[in-house]
Amino acid sequence: MFLAIDIGNTNISIGLFSTKNKKVLQKPLKVWRMLSLKRKTADEYAVSLISMFSYLGFKTEQIKAVATASVVPCLNGTFEELAKKYFKKENFFISKANCGKMTFSYEVGADRIANVIAAKSFYGNGGIVIDFGTATTFDCINLNGTYIGGAISTGPELSAQSLFTHTAQLPKIEIKKPATAIGSKTVECMQSGIYFGYIGTIKEIIARIKKETTVKWIIATGGLSSLVTSEVEEIKAVLPDLTLEGIRIIWEKNNKFL
Repeated sequence: MFLAIDIGNTNISIGLFSTKNKKVLQKPLKVWRMLSLKRKTADEYAVSLISMFSYLGFKTEQIKAVATASVVPCLNGTFEELAKKYFKKENFFISKANCGKMTFSYEVGADRIANVIAAKSFYGNGGIVIDFGTATTFDCINLNGTYIGGAISTGPELSAQSLFTHTAQLPKIEIKKPATAIGSKTVECMQSGIYFGYIGTIKEIIARIKKETTVKWIIATGGLSSLVTSEVEEIKAVLPDLTLEGIRIIWEKNNKFL
């Protein structure tokens, strides 16, 4: 089995892939998510992970390789230690240096690299990947298959947290679609501004990208993708495990056999 780990600022997604004939099979067999806690040790993460393995009848000895995409550098050593200590494997970390022929002209997060590689593999050239996470990222591939850049904006949870933190009387709220744009209570007003404002941001960035490059497809991923994609008709598909698939694909580009 193959273990793919996506370390984000808020959550860590862990995908367990089956293998056959020394190849990693597409689509994770199981995906787990846990909080991304910078002070947590390798042993503490291992206890949680091994418990989840055991619950479903898996054993650590079944893991043949481990690969990670991380945007939290302080946790890299933690998961490197975890892989060595509990799986007896070297942890392969995704970077622009090992992602194959795709080139990146500036420093791009490992999760965005994995997303682009997976999206190109599944859909070909000429598209946008939107990752709805703590931050919302847009990554663009032109018709020649070249990564040409993208955009980064705040996610709705960051916007809500900012209002709560920097104002004296605005509360914490649940992020959800309100019944109407005109709120009759403070919470409804905040939900309207954050939700519909966020939708407007997504649509505006897409519209401007389409003026600058040809777009044949738009796909979404990330924990918050289901919240807004029904409002953006141009999104072709929602692939919640896109980053994990990208980790798998990049690992296979660098490692021919398990």
